[in-house]
Amino acid sequence: MQTSILTLPRDAWRLARPYFTSDERWPAYLKLAAIVVLNLSMVGMDVVLNFWNRAFYNSLQDKDWNSFTDLLLTWKRTPGGIMPGFTGIAFLYIFVAVYRTYLNQWLQIDWRRWMTTHMVRDWLADRAYYRIALASAGGAGDTNDNPDQRIAEDLRDFVASTLSLALDLLSNVVTLFSFIFILWTLSGPVTVLGITIPGFMVWAALAYAVIGTWLTHLIGRKLVNLSFRQQRVEADFRFALVRLRENMEGVALYGGEAREQQGFGRLFVAVRDNWWAIMQRTKLLNALVAGYSQVSVIFPIVVAAPRYFAGTLDLGGLTQTAGAFGSVQGAMSWFVTSYRDLASYRATIDRLTLFRDAIDAARAGKAGVVQRVSQNADQHLQGLDISLPNGQTLIEIDDLVLQRGQSVALQGRSGSGKSTLFRALAGIWPFAKGSLEHGTGSRLFLPQRPYFPLGSLRAAVSYPEDPKRFTDAEIITALTIAGLEHLNAEMHHVDSWSTRLSGGEQQRLAIARALLIKPDWLFMDEATSSLDAASEAELLGKLRMVLSHTTFVSITHRDAVAATAQRRYRLEGGKLVAAE
Repeated sequence: MQTSILTLPRDAWRLARPYFTSDERWPAYLKLAAIVVLNLSMVGMDVVLNFWNRAFYNSLQDKDWNSFTDLLLTWKRTPGGIMPGFTGIAFLYIFVAVYRTYLNQWLQIDWRRWMTTHMVRDWLADRAYYRIALASAGGAGDTNDNPDQRIAEDLRDFVASTLSLALDLLSNVVTLFSFIFILWTLSGPVTVLGITIPGFMVWAALAYAVIGTWLTHLIGRKLVNLSFRQQRVEADFRFALVRLRENMEGVALYGGEAREQQGFGRLFVAVRDNWWAIMQRTKLLNALVAGYSQVSVIFPIVVAAPRYFAGTLDLGGLTQTAGAFGSVQGAMSWFVTSYRDLASYRATIDRLTLFRDAIDAARAGKAGVVQRVSQNADQHLQGLDISLPNGQTLIEIDDLVLQRGQSVALQGRSGSGKSTLFRALAGIWPFAKGSLEHGTGSRLFLPQRPYFPLGSLRAAVSYPEDPKRFTDAEIITALTIAGLEHLNAEMHHVDSWSTRLSGGEQQRLAIARALLIKPDWLFMDEATSSLDAASEAELLGKLRMVLSHTTFVSITHRDAVAATAQRRYRLEGGKLVAAE
């Protein structure tokens, strides 16, 4: 993605604006105002220290002991007014520095909490997370990668960098205008080729900063795209490691360690190569910035030295001039010294902007099968057209009624689209059109591979309901009926249930979930396929006995399971055909 640092303010405000126009804007503005005041106080103290330096070094030059101790410990009356002692300035400086950081961190966590809450809400709304994943799998490019990193890390970096860079820029602007008049007065005029130039050191600082800024941008502009890519390849490598942790048993059973090692190595090569490119570019940038900073230390003294040796400038004036020049030149050179941070910030904003756009596009995209609630208790499908992400038509159903109280079994060859139809009925498949009219009764969908949230067994079996909705006795009964009575004692134990339990146990736990929720309609996509035929028949028999008022719609490969249904269908050639 080709982007420019020059558009940073506009793009940053696009991301920041929702928070600063939200219901929490006034507390945010108060904290921000306090931080700005404290930052400006730091600038004010720098101005005071500039004049203090002049008085202090003059006391050294004059060997004035009383002035020396007064300027260190208490205060001293000078021609320009009362000059506070260094001790008082230092204590005030410490107080301001501590609370500036404290309030900054307070605003950071509040802002990050708000952005995280709203981005996660939008990511989950309308199943945007699922549609983004489908679009990415369908070849939509790299704009949707690693949402975990964008929410957890990029939001954190955006908030911290926005405050840091914006406040630093503000301080530098105020510093520039605070010291530029001091430097103008101290530097005096200079005559070059018969032309008198007033405030010549101000112009020297400006020229120095302009040259440095141009060279810095020329050398460092490639860092923006390199930083963007580095965040991506780092996230890809981390995701692969997490994926291994979630599939350890499968890798171990296959003996796939060598292949995993190759995969990790390939991903880390991308990390290393991009890092190497960053190193090369950073080396050139560091050489420029370091040289620029070193020259700026001696440059003002060299320029002002002729006046000092001519006797028109005392030692205190020389040090004050050098300090003022350093402040003016440093403020003008903010772009130079902050370029690496700006490049990283640009990459963070790009990643968040792309993610935000992907969420908006997913929520505004194809809605899938239109779900309508009616007084009719049946499920009525009309004009159903299901496609793959690439646009290829997979299933067409003109009209189908699933009657309440009449169990249905759906079969078909692998790859015929049974699971995609299951997703379309659930309303999560975006590449579909048509309508589904259903009653007000509750529906529960059990996929072949169940999902379990992080937490206790009680939370896992209750999902997606609130665990507090069910009593311990109800959960124990459900686990026992599902054949998981050996887990009753671990109801409140926290574990990674998706890795600890076997495939069959996971499917039994999903059945226990259905026993608790007691839906009016239960859709199952090979939800008991990990069990042996006898165990599957026994478990489904218990399920139908307990949920006697539930209508079952099952996708299965096993004829024995399909034979228990009152109506049977097969998917053949993209059409739904009634089975004999």
